[in-house]
Amino acid sequence: MFMVSFRLSRKRMVAGVLALALVVCLGYVGVSKLFGSSVETSTGSSVSSEKRKNTAKTNEQRVNFAKSFGWELQEEPVEILEVIVPKEFDETYNGYNTIQKQQGYNLEKYAGKRCKRYSYLITNYPSAAGEVRLNMLVYNDKIIGGDVCSMDLNGFMHGFPLES
Repeated sequence: MFMVSFRLSRKRMVAGVLALALVVCLGYVGVSKLFGSSVETSTGSSVSSEKRKNTAKTNEQRVNFAKSFGWELQEEPVEILEVIVPKEFDETYNGYNTIQKQQGYNLEKYAGKRCKRYSYLITNYPSAAGEVRLNMLVYNDKIIGGDVCSMDLNGFMHGFPLES
């Protein structure tokens, strides 16, 4: 059995509590700015992330979500798959989750969960010779992540906004 003891002066304890409160406040402000800020879309319009609904119960809601990024799609998904987010992420899935984190999502909270992936053909992707899809991961009628990717052999993948 190990025993650890330490002594704190009243000044140090008050300073520690104040420092913790400051960190919590700054974290709250940072998160609210991150999720409350405007996102520039590929069409040049600005869409507030607060106004962008992540609800995906209907096809119309999913299409409108994609349109909020400036994408034009074929109205019906080309593929709907049931997928399971792995319980433990390997190198590939960690890389994919990095894309998700960059756009405000995190698949770690859905590890082991069964969700649906809706894939739509993008019809206005600039300079794309082949097929480009927008994929949405949906759990309990809520968008939890996704990507835009080329179906070409040496294609690309990025988050929902068009990267400059």
